[in-house]
Amino acid sequence: MFPSLALCLGGAFAWGLVMTACAFVSLHMEGRDANFHLDKLLLIYFAGGLFAWPIALPLARLLTRRRGTESRFSAHFVLLSLGTIAMTAFFFAMEYRLFYARWHQPFGTRIWVYQFVFTSIGAVYQFLVMGLRLYLPVGLPLLAGASLWLALSMPRYMR
Repeated sequence: MFPSLALCLGGAFAWGLVMTACAFVSLHMEGRDANFHLDKLLLIYFAGGLFAWPIALPLARLLTRRRGTESRFSAHFVLLSLGTIAMTAFFFAMEYRLFYARWHQPFGTRIWVYQFVFTSIGAVYQFLVMGLRLYLPVGLPLLAGASLWLALSMPRYMR
């Protein structure tokens, strides 16, 4: 049921690179690839893809054991897209939090908790509004292709 180590690690690295390429192509198409934060931004998208893959892949396989190809495709598509968005939003929020940490109260105080929570919520919202579009137009067909490949490549005993 659990995917091979090579598929987990190699796929995670490849998916991270694909997400980085999606962000770069979108920025380039918008003429914003000369951004002075480009390396940080691309690293965040890489980390989002890298960490989403090993979570989404086993979960999709677990949920679609002995199901048809359509169900496997759908599960991989939904879990890989939501996982990638969630992980990228998380890393974006942590980078955002690091920037604003110098103005926040000391760690562990009640005010610090409020600042951490609301800074993170604001960062995730900003990512959803401004950063989500960097997955388009390249990411959607790549997501569909990866989902189809994963659905068709599941071992026979799981079909």
